[in-house]
Amino acid sequence: MSREQYTVPTGQGQSQSIGLGGQKTYGQDISGEGPAMQYLCGDCGVKTTLRRADPIRCKECGCRVLYKERTKR
Repeated sequence: MSREQYTVPTGQGQSQSIGLGGQKTYGQDISGEGPAMQYLCGDCGVKTTLRRADPIRCKECGCRVLYKERTKR
């Protein structure tokens, strides 16, 4: 193929994947919030699960200092 024949991909239908319930998604998460992450509260030590859109606060005491848990490796 020569340079003159090349067309730029438009992105429509290029990155299709099957989401929950068999619905097709186009490069987006169905919930729009992303995966949940586990954090430890710096004040009370409670494990808190947060998503991307959640405010950064402990759900028990309201403390805003959260630490990401270490991996088990």
